[in-house]
Amino acid sequence: MNTEKTYATYLDHMDELSKFRQEFYMPEDTIYLDGNSLGLLSKRGEQAIDDVVNSWKKYAIDGWTEGENPWYYLSEKLGAMTAPLIGAEANEVIVTGSTTTNLHQLVASFYKPDGKKTKILADELNFPSDIYALKSQLKLKGYQPDEHLIQVASNDGNTLKTEDIVKKMTDEVTLIILPGVLYRSGQILDMEKLTKEAHKRGILIGFDLCHSIGSIPHHLSEWGVDFAFWCTYKHLNAGPGSVAGLYVNKRHFGNEPGLAGWYSSAKDKQFDMEHTLTPAADAGAYQIGTPHLLSAAPLLGSLEMFQEAGINQIRQKSLQLTTYLMELIESELADFGFTIANPTNDKMRGGHVFLEHKDAARICKALKADGVIPDFRKPNGIRLAPVALYNTFEEVWNTVQILKTIMKEERFKKYQNERGVIA
Repeated sequence: MNTEKTYATYLDHMDELSKFRQEFYMPEDTIYLDGNSLGLLSKRGEQAIDDVVNSWKKYAIDGWTEGENPWYYLSEKLGAMTAPLIGAEANEVIVTGSTTTNLHQLVASFYKPDGKKTKILADELNFPSDIYALKSQLKLKGYQPDEHLIQVASNDGNTLKTEDIVKKMTDEVTLIILPGVLYRSGQILDMEKLTKEAHKRGILIGFDLCHSIGSIPHHLSEWGVDFAFWCTYKHLNAGPGSVAGLYVNKRHFGNEPGLAGWYSSAKDKQFDMEHTLTPAADAGAYQIGTPHLLSAAPLLGSLEMFQEAGINQIRQKSLQLTTYLMELIESELADFGFTIANPTNDKMRGGHVFLEHKDAARICKALKADGVIPDFRKPNGIRLAPVALYNTFEEVWNTVQILKTIMKEERFKKYQNERGVIA
């Protein structure tokens, strides 16, 4: 293992994606490694917001149908631009809502208990909001979550075994909701195999792609996944609270959405103002309300860069960055009590490295004080996410050197070992 800074410089020199770094606003004197929580603002994203504002200024209400990106069709356009990132057809994807409202929509649409098939299968490591939504959907259908929500257990508190999930696919399960990538440890679940096993048993399956979209390639349509949903403010860099997205496999087209709304309508019928809904014939049927144009706009600029870079090349660099980071940690920080808790196998590791340490909360505070932005996760986790489009190998090298100094000089001890309001 070459631990010299010159090697990091060499890797940056060889990086074919390095040109994209200049497209982002990089925080001054800061190494930003929290792109798996909130991606940085891109200059193209900023311009796209200005373009929507100028369209509003120029066209007023006619902006819905005039200009370079008519608002009435923007959700569909963004869906088509997103589709290659998840391996879907353009009309299977729509940019709409938020992560949790889209999950509510999809569960309301696809959770159809029948006879003894009443249970939803999830996991105990999923992001809490997904579980909140599943429990509330069960209650709305008159079922007790304690009995009808099954959560697959983890053996180590960080990862899930495919065989453990499959074992829980009993004849009482009618719907499965799982993350594509676990938000803490970064483990990639075997979405293809899990979909195959679910369908063998007559179970529908959907995935939360919040931590995988824009970070790893997917082949949802090829795998036969029934549906998926995601946010756009992490690896997709669309900004805080930006409009989310969802995917519905085309074999489910023609069904009415569980939660119908103004934008569920077929575009050519929407302004007929009839009180009987004619749903859109594709994923557009799963929209509810009018799209939030100013919160969707940055995605236009960001997705242009994904088209130019290509998700496979992004994935290749991401793996190089996280591999390099893990090797430096093992070489430089071996004596300081860190455990690499994410999968080390490339096929199972998403876009971030997950360290565990008993002083994780205050180590994160010390890193921030020294210009490195990490992410703390209770009870003892540190997430470090070098993002392929804007982070460098030299930043990874510098981060490990800063962390080494913090540990050698015990700088972390001047902070309380507890999370802030936002971790």
